[in-house]
Amino acid sequence: MSADDRLSARATAPLVPSREQSVGPVIDLDAGDVQSYPTLRAYYNLLSRRRWELVGTVVAVLVPVAIYSFKVTPVYRATARMEIEADTAQIRSLNDYDRDPPTSEAYLKTQVKVLESDDLGWEVIQQTGLAEDPDFVRRAGVLDGNPVNARSAQARLIAKFLDRLMVQLDPGTHMMEVSFDSTDPGQAARVANALVKDYIEYSFHQKYDATRQASQWMEQQLDELKAKVESSQQALVDYERANSIVNVNDKQSVAEERLSDLSKDLTAAESDRAEKESLYNTVESDPAHAALLADNSLLEQLETKYADAQAEYVEARDTYGPNFPKVIRLRDRATEMRQLIEHERKQVIDRVQNNYQAALDRERLLRETVTQQKSAVGSLSQLLIQHNLLKREFETNQQLYDSLLQRLKDATVSAGLRATNIHVVDSARPPADPVRPRKIRNLAVGLMVGLLLGVALAFAHESLEHATVKTAEDVERLVHAPSLAMIPAVSSRSYPAPPVKHRGPRESKEGVVALALLDRPTSPLAESYRALRSALLFSTVPAPQILLVTSSRPSEGKTSTAVNLGLAFAQNGARVLLIDSDLRAFGVTRALGLANDRGLSGVLTGAYSLDEAIEQLDSHGDLWVLPAGPRTRNPAELLSSSIMERLLEELRPRFDHVIFDSPPLLLVTDATILSTLTDGVILVVESGVTTPDALIQAHRTLKSAGAKVLGVAVNKVDRKRDGCYYTYYERVYGEDSASSDPRFH
Repeated sequence: MSADDRLSARATAPLVPSREQSVGPVIDLDAGDVQSYPTLRAYYNLLSRRRWELVGTVVAVLVPVAIYSFKVTPVYRATARMEIEADTAQIRSLNDYDRDPPTSEAYLKTQVKVLESDDLGWEVIQQTGLAEDPDFVRRAGVLDGNPVNARSAQARLIAKFLDRLMVQLDPGTHMMEVSFDSTDPGQAARVANALVKDYIEYSFHQKYDATRQASQWMEQQLDELKAKVESSQQALVDYERANSIVNVNDKQSVAEERLSDLSKDLTAAESDRAEKESLYNTVESDPAHAALLADNSLLEQLETKYADAQAEYVEARDTYGPNFPKVIRLRDRATEMRQLIEHERKQVIDRVQNNYQAALDRERLLRETVTQQKSAVGSLSQLLIQHNLLKREFETNQQLYDSLLQRLKDATVSAGLRATNIHVVDSARPPADPVRPRKIRNLAVGLMVGLLLGVALAFAHESLEHATVKTAEDVERLVHAPSLAMIPAVSSRSYPAPPVKHRGPRESKEGVVALALLDRPTSPLAESYRALRSALLFSTVPAPQILLVTSSRPSEGKTSTAVNLGLAFAQNGARVLLIDSDLRAFGVTRALGLANDRGLSGVLTGAYSLDEAIEQLDSHGDLWVLPAGPRTRNPAELLSSSIMERLLEELRPRFDHVIFDSPPLLLVTDATILSTLTDGVILVVESGVTTPDALIQAHRTLKSAGAKVLGVAVNKVDRKRDGCYYTYYERVYGEDSASSDPRFH
């Protein structure tokens, strides 16, 4: 490779980012997982590409904000501050006597609503002369040319007043701020102070009226309670006299104490009876264990002696026989002991039974006594029920009378007081600075909103355009293939057609691009094709000899890429054959303006030989072209024939590089067939046009056919999208600077 080629490869290196430099989510076609690697540089590039949209959005937002801020009439806000203590009124109605006072928070919120009430607002409007203020009346919509009645005008004035009023409660405190907005700072202060003053008067009058009403009501209730007290006291005295009740407390205490003692004795008797009853039932059901159950030592001794006598008898009988005199004596002795045991056991059972019967009788007597005592206590309690009712009624009426009399005295004193729980902390003063518009803040907010909206629009537009492949990063994010080159888009203005000396009769934009290395050898477009050549030379070892250039869909630039790649190889001193294998559209043939009477189709059908079909392009280095040839009905069958394989074997020793320009990959099978016969495939995508699905499907098709995909060339990249790079590139290495360099003459 020459020094110029190495310089060109280094200069265009940023156009071919490595796998590690790719930005964005990487789609693994095998695993199917997606990972995201966002970088600040990616965001910077996005905003740089959309900078004019961003600037336009900022200007569109900032200009109306600035016009409003400098044209609108200033509004001033005056604020008065009050301390409102919790209202714990001393005078309440009888129904609310036992209720807790309202919480401080609820009371303060209620006062906020009072300050914002219509009646208080209308009173302030009248006092401060707002109803005669032309500006206030006009802004309220009263003098807008529409006749309105007095009630409607009043409603509009109150609504406008409340719209300018702001009442705020300081959280966690009893401080309340009353603010009023006006174009006149003096008027704002007067209205705020008038509202506070009227509110204090309203609060005082409300409490004073409530006190007077309570006093009048209590005076009426006192007369009724006095009569009730006298009546209930007389009824109590008459009842005590009729039932000879002097002091019932001692008599009731003795009767209740006796009933308590009898109840305890009855409980003890029940426990004793239950214990003896259990012992009796056990002894009667099992007489053999009477000695143990009744704890009788005599019976236990007799049973022990009987057991010993029985043992001696059995031993003697076994030794001497049953008729031996000693045996007979021992038997009589055991029988006598047995009779004594039975007699003693019967006495034990009788004694247990007698004890049980005695306990049962005692329990019955105590129960009868308790019943009688309960009846006596009940009679006494019944007698005292009516007495207690009469006494309680008298005491209740007496307490109500005393309490109401005391509260009436307090109300009489409170009615003459002019105390209030509202204190003015700061009176409203005319403000020096307007509250709105705040020009600097508005401009700052407008700038911020414009920036945020502009960034949002930039990302939104980018998201809408993300449906296409635009950059090398997009390619490497979507498929497992390197990006070989980024070929910039051109226009007739950027690359005007030079004098016709390198091409045939067809002169078009396609022809301009197809011969970029000849027409504009120092342009970024030409350098991008040289970068593609360098990338291919270093893609494999050894470098691929037979290459296929294809794309997923038509008009993505595969023909221009194939022609310029052939020119780049030829300018590097290689012997190159460019084959137009698009037997349907003849892309290379049309771009170079060649005759199509002989070509690949004729060679594959045997109509003529390879040497008769190929032709060398003059002044293009050692570059040979095999046109497509006449149309045929079966191009796929011709390309997949054994003749095609033999043709490639014939071409390998004759040319350093063989480049096929094929039809679109997703429309026909020609490119898929050729991909299996070549050393590598170059997939061309059009920036901003090719969809990710098309790229992924094309790459998958090639992989499924067993082709070796060398990489992807991104064609027609918008230079405005990466304007900074291309502007610098054209300035330093572009045609303007190169025109004065003697090396290019």
